[in-house]
Amino acid sequence: MSDLDLRLLRLFHAVYETGSITRAAARLGLSQPSVSIGLGQLRAHYGDPLFVQMPGGMTPTPLADHLIDPIRRALEDVRTLSRHRATFDAARSTRRFRVAMSDASHLTLLPHLFATIRREAPRASLEASAIDGGLAERLANGEADIAIGLIPGLDAGFYQRVLYAQGWVSIYRSAHPLGRLTRDAFAAAEHVEVTNGTGQSLLRAALETAGIAPRIALSLPGFLGLPSVLTSSDLVATLPRHIGNALAGQAGLTVAECPVPIEGFEVKIHWHARYNADPANLWLRDIAFNTLARLA
Repeated sequence: MSDLDLRLLRLFHAVYETGSITRAAARLGLSQPSVSIGLGQLRAHYGDPLFVQMPGGMTPTPLADHLIDPIRRALEDVRTLSRHRATFDAARSTRRFRVAMSDASHLTLLPHLFATIRREAPRASLEASAIDGGLAERLANGEADIAIGLIPGLDAGFYQRVLYAQGWVSIYRSAHPLGRLTRDAFAAAEHVEVTNGTGQSLLRAALETAGIAPRIALSLPGFLGLPSVLTSSDLVATLPRHIGNALAGQAGLTVAECPVPIEGFEVKIHWHARYNADPANLWLRDIAFNTLARLA
């Protein structure tokens, strides 16, 4: 017998502690023959009788005396392992949570998420990272805890939870000469596009289907400069509803339903299967959902 299983270690300990096969069997809930067979396996493994029948009971041999302490430690280690449960104490945690999101979400979602984390886990911190080509790997190796947004590339090995559905709006300065935003006015206007938005492919597809080739006067990599550009020009920006409303509210811009039908999408929380049962990741996911889903 090359290896000892846990059952035999417990049997050894019971015989050593009780000095009796009968009492060891009672302690373990086994029959006396079962204990005798197990003891025989131990003797064969160690090449030693281990316990000798004496008038006072089963007396350990010197080798058994030598083995008892490491066996006790091994059994205690097993008990410790069996008691272990993954836990997360938000109030005491100093963990740095890492959330991947677009710069639009920095404006619309991040302040709310940070406020909730600060309230529930005041010693924890939050780091926002980009949605990029390395996101799947970062989620898999723990460099990012969750990702929030429209991220079609995260499929096998990932879980997701829908936060809310997202539509589209067009925004422009309040004194814009186009007046009401009709389809013709939209087609005639000059536009500013945000090239890095994860939903831009949906917008481009909708305009192509509608036979509209927008006059793109300005392209930006992100949303940060849009309010200044729109308040100082006659450009029109067509954006997901949340970021459109947020920017319009900041700069006093007009918000209009886009006159061209554009496919909506769902904003989701994404995480890797490796961390599905991790209590800290689960806490963060619940916090994010309970905080952000209501914003819809």
